[in-house]
Amino acid sequence: MRRLLLLSYILVFSFVAAAAQQASVVSKIDSVSILIGQQAHLTVEVTARKGANVTFPRFKRAQQMVPGVEVVETSPENRSESDDQLTVSKTFTLTSFDGKLYAIPGMKVKVDGKVYASNQLALKVLECEVDTLHPEKFFPPKDVQDNPFMWSEWSPLYWLGVLVMLVSAFLAYLILRLKQNKPIVVRVRVVKKIPAHQKALNEMTRLKSESFNTAEEQKLYYTHLTDTLRKYIKERFGFNAMEMTSSEIIEQLKTAGDNTMIDELRELFATADLVKFAKYSSLLGEKDMNLVNAIQYIDQTKHDEQPQEERIVPKLSDDDIKTRKNRITIKTLIWCCAILATVLVIYIAYHVYLLTL
Repeated sequence: MRRLLLLSYILVFSFVAAAAQQASVVSKIDSVSILIGQQAHLTVEVTARKGANVTFPRFKRAQQMVPGVEVVETSPENRSESDDQLTVSKTFTLTSFDGKLYAIPGMKVKVDGKVYASNQLALKVLECEVDTLHPEKFFPPKDVQDNPFMWSEWSPLYWLGVLVMLVSAFLAYLILRLKQNKPIVVRVRVVKKIPAHQKALNEMTRLKSESFNTAEEQKLYYTHLTDTLRKYIKERFGFNAMEMTSSEIIEQLKTAGDNTMIDELRELFATADLVKFAKYSSLLGEKDMNLVNAIQYIDQTKHDEQPQEERIVPKLSDDDIKTRKNRITIKTLIWCCAILATVLVIYIAYHVYLLTL
């Protein structure tokens, strides 16, 4: 009895182990009937142990699975695993062009080298009904025909092309006008403004370095000396000393409240008038003393100013302003016309390309 029980257990375990190693292959189709040229999808699903090697049959494109049924497409394998089970599926897209009932044999799939066959299926291909009583309604296949020329499609592009030519002509005219109107160049000059006392002292230094001995030279010397003083007084005190006599200058300085070295200044102007108008010849020491008095007078009455730079912007005339505005307007129009012409050319070229495809 013990041997019989042991043998029974062994047989049961062997049967369970063998059943666990078995694989199942199931085929199903999404539609059992189609019209000629339509497609049906046949799915083969394999269930096997986890880690099993599954190999599906391979079909090339347009290869017949059975005579009259073609394989249009084969999908990739779809795998899913659980704890101890593997499920693999694959879909075949089928079609047929002959009305008939087809028997699709079971798909043979290899699992770990062993061949398993799925269940058989059937596919019915239906033909389209044809009205044979009215043959006049049948038409032969048409040949490849060229698209007819339609003016309604090309006329907008034609008129846009005319517009491009007009814009281009106007653009050329604007460029010619721009070349004829010369640009108005405004040059800003920067002038270094030297203080009045500095200009006068520079002139005094130049007179000191030169020798004036003859009567004509002394006349020239005193003329330069008094003119330098007059210019300084004009810029320093604000009255036009260049148009006044020596006595008028002295009186104007007193009126202004400036009595600095007034006697020395009066003597200097008096000596200068004698030399220039009475042919008086001054002594060498007298000439030097007058120069020293002039320098001292300038030094005592000067303002503490530093040289400054002054920007001199020339003022444009009304014609220049008008010309400048015209050039700005012409340049703006040139840019607008150039952009418009470019956009129109691109638009026309693109739509001509579409019409000629």
